[in-house]
Amino acid sequence: MAPCNFAAITAGAEYYFNDPLTGECTRQSSYFGGKAFLSQGVGYAVVLGFGALFAVVTSFLVWLEQRFVYSKHNSEWFNTAGRNIKTGLIASVIVSQWTWAATILQSSNVAWQYGVSGPFWYASGATVQVLLFGVLAIEIKRKAPAAHTICEIVRARWGKTAHIVFLCFCFATNIIVTAMLLLGGSAVVNALTGMNLYAASFLIPLGVVVYTLHGGLKATFLASYLHSVVVHVVLVVFVFLVYVKSDKLGTPKEVYNRLYSVSHDRDCTPPLNFDSQACGPVAGNNGGSYLTMLSTGGLVFGIINIVGNFGTVFVDNGYWMSAIAARPTSTHKGYLLGGLVWFAVPFSLATSLGLGSLALGLPLTADEANHGLVPPATATALMGKSGAVLLLTMLFMAVTSAGSSELIAFSSLCTYDIYRTYINPKANGKQILWVSRLLVLLFGCFMGVLAIVLNKAGVSLGWMYLAMGVFIGSAVIPVAFLLLWRKANAKGAIAGSVIGMLAGVITWLTVTEVMYKRVNLDTTGRNAPMLAGNLVSILTGGAVHAIFSVISPQNYDWSTTKHITMVEQDASDVPEEEYNEEKLKKARSWIIRWGIGFTILIVIIWPLMALPAKVFSEGYFTFWAAIAIIWGTVGSAVIIIMPIVESWETIYLIILGMICRSPAKVPKHISDEKTTAG
Repeated sequence: MAPCNFAAITAGAEYYFNDPLTGECTRQSSYFGGKAFLSQGVGYAVVLGFGALFAVVTSFLVWLEQRFVYSKHNSEWFNTAGRNIKTGLIASVIVSQWTWAATILQSSNVAWQYGVSGPFWYASGATVQVLLFGVLAIEIKRKAPAAHTICEIVRARWGKTAHIVFLCFCFATNIIVTAMLLLGGSAVVNALTGMNLYAASFLIPLGVVVYTLHGGLKATFLASYLHSVVVHVVLVVFVFLVYVKSDKLGTPKEVYNRLYSVSHDRDCTPPLNFDSQACGPVAGNNGGSYLTMLSTGGLVFGIINIVGNFGTVFVDNGYWMSAIAARPTSTHKGYLLGGLVWFAVPFSLATSLGLGSLALGLPLTADEANHGLVPPATATALMGKSGAVLLLTMLFMAVTSAGSSELIAFSSLCTYDIYRTYINPKANGKQILWVSRLLVLLFGCFMGVLAIVLNKAGVSLGWMYLAMGVFIGSAVIPVAFLLLWRKANAKGAIAGSVIGMLAGVITWLTVTEVMYKRVNLDTTGRNAPMLAGNLVSILTGGAVHAIFSVISPQNYDWSTTKHITMVEQDASDVPEEEYNEEKLKKARSWIIRWGIGFTILIVIIWPLMALPAKVFSEGYFTFWAAIAIIWGTVGSAVIIIMPIVESWETIYLIILGMICRSPAKVPKHISDEKTTAG
C-alpha cells in the first residue's frame, strides 16, 4: 500500500496515517490502535534483562566496597548508607529519585495539551520543592543527627498520637508515588510491546527488590547513579534528535513552523493523517497558539503541580533518608544541584518529545496521552523500533530507581517507627536488619498488587498525578514547622493535617459536582476541581497548625530530637567538626539564599519575562529550544561526571585492592582514610 497523501482523511471514528515502521498508509482508531511496535519478547527482555543486570552490578559494587574499603554493613549502614554521601552522589540520587514515570510521560502530556508552557510549568513546579527541602535537610543535621526517619523526629517532639498520624501520611505518600511509577511504567511497556499489563506490574519491581535486599540504601544510591546515567544519555539523544538531527524535524525552525501551523490552521478537520499537521486553536492560550506562555490551562496546571509536589517531597520519607545519608557539608549543595539538574529532565525532554508529537501531527487520543503515551509515540515516529527501545529503557530506569527509594523508605518506617518503637524497643542490629529486608520483600510484592488494582479501576497516571496533593498536601506545612518553628505544637500538627485533608477532599468533590453535575474519574481529574482541592488541602493544613501554635505555643528546645539513638554504632568516620553548629548555620543561610533565589527565578521572573513575547517568534522559540538543549546537555554531563570525580579515591582503593587480591595488602595509610563516602 502506498503512503497517505497530505490531505486530512477521516472516516467516522477512524483515520489514516503513515505507519512509522512500514511507511504504509494505515487505518485505525488511534496512533497506537491497540497494536504494539515491539514484540513481547523485547518487553520481557528489557524488564527482566535490565532488572537482572542492575541487580547483579549493584550488588557487586556493594560487595566491592565491603571487601576492599572495609565498609561495615550493619543495620545502620543498611538504612543510612553511613551518613557520609558526598555532593555529587546526593545530587544524582535526588535527580533519580525525583525522575518518576510521570516526569518522562506526564510532562510530555502537558506539552501536548498546552504547548511550550506545559514543560516549563512541569519542570519549575516540581523543582522548587527540592530546592527548598535543602533547608530541612540541614536542620536534620543540626537538630536530629541520629534520626533514621522523619516520623522518629515527629515522635520525639510531638508524641505518640502525632507519630501515628504522620506515619499514615508517610505511608500514603509511599503508596501514591509507587502507584504512579507502576501505572506509567506498565502502561508504556504494554503499549510498546504488548507485554501483559499485570505481568509488567509485578516484574518491573523484581530486580529492584533483589539489590535493595542485599545492599539497602547504599545499593539504592549506586543503582540510582547508574540509572541516572542511562536516563540522561537517552535524554540528550532525544533532544538532539528533535532539534538538531532528524529527517522529519531536525531544526528549531522546522518545529516552530509546524507548531505555528498546528495552532493557526482553522480550516482543517482533525484528526489528520500522520504526515500532515494537527490543527485548530488551543483553548485558553493566547491566540490559540502552542507557542506562548500566556496559557490559562498551563498556569492552572503549574499551580496544581507546585502545590501537589510539596507533598511528595516533604512527606516522602525517601527524601528525608537521603538528607540523613548525606555528609553534613554536602547536604545543602547536593539538594540545590540535584534540583537544578532535575529541571532539565522534564523541561528538555517534553520540549522535545511533547512538542515533537504536535509538530508531527501524531493522531493521539486524549486517553492515550493521559496514560503517558505521548513520548513513545514521538520516539517511534522519529526512530521506529530504535526509538521505542530507547524510550522503554529510559522509562524502566526511572521507574526502578524511584521504586527502589520507595522500597527502602517504606521499610525504614516500618522497621524504626513500628517494630523498634511499638513491638520490640530493645531490638538489636541483627533483628533490625532482618526486619528491614523482610519488609523490602513484602512491599515489593505489594507494589505489583497495587498497580493491578488501580489498572482494574481505570485510574490513569495523569489523574493520580493531579490528585496527590489533595490527599497529602495538608501535612506539608506541619512537617516543615517540625524543624523550623519552635512554637509549633502537636495538637495543631494533628488537627491541621487531618482537617486540611478532609477539607481538600470535600472541596475537590463539591467543585466537581457543581461544575459537571457528576462525580467520576473523568470529572474529578479536570483542572478546576483539582486546583481547588490542592489549594484548600495545603493552605488549610498550614493555617490550622499555625493558629493552634500561636494560641498555645510549645517553645521547644530540640533536646528530645537530639537524643534519638542509633541501634548500632555508625562507623561512617564523618569528622566531628562537620557537625559544628556554626558551619551548619552557614550552610543553612547558604541554601536559604540560593534556594529561595532560584525559586523566585524559575517560578516568577522567568515566566514574567516570557509574557511580553505573547506568541513566540521564530527567533524567540529558537532561543527557548537552545535553553532546553544546553540545560539538558550540561546538566547531564555534571550529574554523570561529578560523582565519579568525588569518589575517585574510593574507586582507586577498590582497584588497588583487586590488584592486590586481598584487602589485607592494601597499604594501611590508605585503608585508614575516610573512604566510605559516595
